[in-house]
Amino acid sequence: MGLDLLCMTLISLFFGLALVFAGYRMLWIFLPIWGFFFGFGLGAQTLQVLFGVGFLSTITSWVVGFFMGAMVSLFSYLFYVVAVAVLSGSLGYALGVGLLTAIGLNFGFLVWLVGIVVGVVVAALVLILDIQKYAVIAITAIDGTAVIIFTLLASSGGLSPVELLLNPVQLAIQNSFWWLLFFVVVAGGGILVQLRASRAYEIEAYNRYAEW
Repeated sequence: MGLDLLCMTLISLFFGLALVFAGYRMLWIFLPIWGFFFGFGLGAQTLQVLFGVGFLSTITSWVVGFFMGAMVSLFSYLFYVVAVAVLSGSLGYALGVGLLTAIGLNFGFLVWLVGIVVGVVVAALVLILDIQKYAVIAITAIDGTAVIIFTLLASSGGLSPVELLLNPVQLAIQNSFWWLLFFVVVAGGGILVQLRASRAYEIEAYNRYAEW
């Protein structure tokens, strides 16, 4: 492993661990970053299903992904409601797509549409039921664990670039009891740690656009 790859791996692992155990308290730092990567991936996938181009196989898909990622990141930074909705929606989207691909469906328009619908429903329920704190704690712990698993899989060199783009975390959890156990233990531990650490702490809702 070269020095550059080692540095990237350590940074990614640190980011994942911080998400798992301090996601709620450091939400204002994590959300713009998470929003960018979610928006980037969603933009590229949307272009893929609507126009039939390969995932990140054209300059246009990179440009669209980057633009959507930048917009999602910006609005997550400016508006608390948008930030929570993006975080909740990203989990719902991943669950919708993951469940359908797990039962054998290939990623396409139907799977993408179901992911969008589930994402919107999850985001709406979190906001309507006013469970933002607990949703953020659970989602950051789950997403952080996914980042850790992805980093370990990518750094091991056992997966091809194509496999890395096809949700290796889902594949690892489905095909290995030990990865599933790792996921449950780390995510569950992160949730418990965050609940205890944030028992008397509440993030104040913000609207940074109105403050300008």
